Amino acid sequence: MTTADLANQMRDDAPGQEQRPEAPTEGRNAPLFPEDQVSQLRMRWHDVQGNFVDDPRSTVQQADELVAETIRRLAEVFAVEKDKMEQTWSRGDNVNTEELRQAFHRYRSFFDRLLSA
Repeated sequence: MTTADLANQMRDDAPGQEQRPEAPTEGRNAPLFPEDQVSQLRMRWHDVQGNFVDDPRSTVQQADELVAETIRRLAEVFAVEKDKMEQTWSRGDNVNTEELRQAFHRYRSFFDRLLSA
């Protein structure tokens, strides 16, 4: 299963959230999302967390949905990146080694960040 498969599967499971993701940034300690998206996700988490005392069951369900959406967004970021490369290839254009090196570096960085989370 590729990141595109995961993103498509999760998008099919949660329709109506069609925000185009931005490309990941470089570096092992770089954030996985742009700062505005991080702020939005943290505010949503705070809202969900604030409901725990009054409705713990619903809060856990909402937390699960928010985590699933966040994972979907991450998969979409890499699916978009892969699509860009594949479009270049399908036009018959060559993707040079430097572009592939940069793409591979982003995947490696992302993989390392996932494992250190």
